[in-house]
Amino acid sequence: MAAEPVYAAAVCAGAAAWLTVGRDPGFKRAQLLLAGGGAVQIPPRWSWERMLPVVRLRREWLCLPVALVLAVLGESVLPLIAGVAAVPLVRRQLQARERKQQQERQAEGVIALCGAVVGELRAGMQPGQALLFAARSTGALGGAESAVLAAARFGGDVPQALREAAREPGADGLAGVSACWQVAVDSGAGLAAGLDRLEAALRAERDQREDLRSQLEGARSTIRLLALLPLAGLAMGWALGAEPLRVLFHTAAGLACLVIGGLLEAAGLCWAGRIVGQGAQA
Repeated sequence: MAAEPVYAAAVCAGAAAWLTVGRDPGFKRAQLLLAGGGAVQIPPRWSWERMLPVVRLRREWLCLPVALVLAVLGESVLPLIAGVAAVPLVRRQLQARERKQQQERQAEGVIALCGAVVGELRAGMQPGQALLFAARSTGALGGAESAVLAAARFGGDVPQALREAAREPGADGLAGVSACWQVAVDSGAGLAAGLDRLEAALRAERDQREDLRSQLEGARSTIRLLALLPLAGLAMGWALGAEPLRVLFHTAAGLACLVIGGLLEAAGLCWAGRIVGQGAQA
């Protein structure tokens, strides 16, 4: 019983130390600076919002639970090894898809930039002011936005800054904007008319890509269906009680069929994907 006051004193001392040391070091300074100005709200040092990026699961890691289920059902470690090996491959595919989507968004932003600049020019703004307003409203310049806006605001070389920005993936249309700007500066030609024609050309090119993508979607669907046929065969064999996983993972003939079938499946998918990719680039 005599130890209870000692434990209570230790807990109180620890709490006091945490309140004085563990809190934000700027808290007391903010209280002194803003004394009498109302309550001072300090963001917490730990929150779920800060933990979300840590616990967020990337999609490529979903290969591991699927491989674990197959390893348990087939009583073999081979699916787990294949799942671990598939993680970097799936990550590369997802990153390539994200880069492609980013390029498409950048191209859409360039089209929107041309339309916004044309609208502001026809409303009576100067070219530099129109570019400033359009760039801020569309966000089409990406990482080169600060350089382009600085050139437009302080009378710098805007065409050169736009050419530099056009080197980013998906921002090829900015090279046309730079050419229109250069022609307008050198010869005094109408910038709005040139950007209007450029916007129409970029929209036509985008519509052509979308039409080609829709035409190739049938081929992609066929490739996905053919890729899933082996899994459908395994499911049918499992439903009939043939135990296909045990045959594949625990017999010599099954292992040979698994290796040869996997290689043929990978070769077929790569071949079909290359054909579709060449059709998309044509």
